[in-house]
Amino acid sequence: MMLLDGKIASQAVKESLKTTVHQLLMDGKPAPHLAAILVGTNGASETYVASKVKNCEEIGFRSSLIRMEESIEEALLLDKIYELNNDAAIDGILVQLPLPKHISEAKVIEAINPAKDVDGFHPISVGKLVQGLETFIPATPYGIMLMLEHFNIETKGKHAVVIGRSNIVGRPMSILLSSNLKHGNCTVTLCHSHTPNLKEICLQGDIIIAALGRPEFVKADMVKEGAVVIDVGITRVEDPTAKKGFRIKGDVAFDEVSTKASAITPVPGGVGLMTIAGLLKNTLQAYGLKAEGLGQKA
Repeated sequence: MMLLDGKIASQAVKESLKTTVHQLLMDGKPAPHLAAILVGTNGASETYVASKVKNCEEIGFRSSLIRMEESIEEALLLDKIYELNNDAAIDGILVQLPLPKHISEAKVIEAINPAKDVDGFHPISVGKLVQGLETFIPATPYGIMLMLEHFNIETKGKHAVVIGRSNIVGRPMSILLSSNLKHGNCTVTLCHSHTPNLKEICLQGDIIIAALGRPEFVKADMVKEGAVVIDVGITRVEDPTAKKGFRIKGDVAFDEVSTKASAITPVPGGVGLMTIAGLLKNTLQAYGLKAEGLGQKA
């Protein structure tokens, strides 16, 4: 069984980016600049954003963290996004999700300049992805593709089963795996909460992408021998015996599934690290668009 270690794969991506940034600085150019907006004090969001900022610093990117009160009016948040859209020093913009209930995530996502949409959530980015055009790929699916590439996982002609149909992971993942790409060309089955016979479908999968947000949902009896298993889930499960009072669990029962899989990602230490790698790659892409004079175009 091969452990698809996100630490190893993400470090390879970051080393490449670090080299690129070093060359930019040697040429007298500024480093790429990522702006992150954090609304409220959600613990998980705090952790995610802090990790993104830390990784930017590690490879030499500039980063700005903009904190806003949870009670902020939607209009004020949109005003800040428009301000960042028009700031030539900012290459990429992300707004950490989820947002408070009184704020429309759709309005916020659509307010971001598509040329700075490093999360890849804007409808224009999604539309280009569907059409196979160059665009920003949502960071988690992008990170998974980078992982498949790093570990040279064969995908051509394979049956991929994606569990979960979110716009952040499941849907774009199904598009990428079915696309005519080096690590695509799969036949894809996209499953969700209303899929009958889910176990039987999973047992047909050469590759399983579990992205439904239910801890240890995928058991060994749902996985065929030799399958590649990618666990996107990351849920805090209360555990009084743990130092922090909780443990991080994925959507896959790792201990039992790993005995059948030919390759599997750990949680933590797997897809989460690759998500940040995908975000950093997108930020460099946004920087390149600006350099080509395309940065303010939709």
